[in-house]
Amino acid sequence: MGPDPAAGLAVPALVDHHCHGVVAAELADDALAGLLTESDRPPAPGCSPFDSALGLAVRRWCPPALGLPAHAPAAAYLARRRELGAAEATRRLLAAARLDTCLVDTGLTAAAGHALLPPSELAEAAGALVREVVRLETVAEAVPAGAGDWPRAVAEALAAAATGAVAVKSVLAYRHGLAVPAERPARAAVVAAAGARLRAGRTRLTDPVLLHHLLWTAVDVCAELRLPLQLHTGFGDPDLDLHRADPSLLADFVRAAEPGGVPLVLLHGYPYHRQAGWLAQAFPTVYTDLGLTASYTGPRVAAVLGEMLELAPFGKLLFSTDAYGLPELFLVGAEQFRHGLGAVLAEWQADGACSAADARRIAERIAADNARRLYAL
Repeated sequence: MGPDPAAGLAVPALVDHHCHGVVAAELADDALAGLLTESDRPPAPGCSPFDSALGLAVRRWCPPALGLPAHAPAAAYLARRRELGAAEATRRLLAAARLDTCLVDTGLTAAAGHALLPPSELAEAAGALVREVVRLETVAEAVPAGAGDWPRAVAEALAAAATGAVAVKSVLAYRHGLAVPAERPARAAVVAAAGARLRAGRTRLTDPVLLHHLLWTAVDVCAELRLPLQLHTGFGDPDLDLHRADPSLLADFVRAAEPGGVPLVLLHGYPYHRQAGWLAQAFPTVYTDLGLTASYTGPRVAAVLGEMLELAPFGKLLFSTDAYGLPELFLVGAEQFRHGLGAVLAEWQADGACSAADARRIAERIAADNARRLYAL
């Protein structure tokens, strides 16, 4: 008999330290399936997002929450979801995830053309405490100030938005990549770049000078408010150049920001999760998670999680789902994590690498305790 995949996981509730809202509206089958991929393109002819590692995970964990057997065919699952209605399906799926707390990135407000549930309604549907994570670039893009006032106005806007939040999050990886210089941009260069952006009438921030200034502004605000700074790393939608999202590119910035003591939380990581684990091991200010990788790798979740745990300290790894749009992704993220970590810890116990008490302690830290400590929950 092989190792028990549930070993060491006595904690049913989880702190999801990075996620998004869910769609409240009824979704057409194609629109729902389209949220099972990071791509914003339609699938190739003859292909479906359900025919993927994530699709297998959805069909494994979600049908029982809706009264169907595990591995029910996608068509049967979608029919049952329509029969129950979006509100009831959402309630059942979120409840089945058994989440204690969700830290929600409020920078995204829609998915598949539909509004996302606001945090208060997500909290009610999930039966969980919900706290806000402020998205850095969204705040900055809403600042209307002229070029000369831009640095001051952005700092004030971010401080106001982050007051009462639990973290700030950056999507710099999408906008220009993670190779951030160790030096702060000169104010004259920032003002000139802000002026050029203003004259061009752009709203989306893509200029590297402005983005790097913005990241340092976030460090300052987070230091003042004693908040962590989350950074997207690793894979994402086609708007991202994957090689620019390698978290090891942040090493110079991490060294430069280290004296300020602001925790830097690397999200997702894959396929650079080992680099993220190294950064968390090497630098006291760096934390990491597996995020949506746990869902997307499906049956391989234990292997990938084990690779991250090769170097990542047990007190520096956090659980998250990065669920977006679909309540299914909350349940899949939670169950994939429970299953994957349980399998890893069971193997370690069977090999004599740790005791049952060690396994319980490691599971409790990663599932919830590390996040409660880091975000002062």
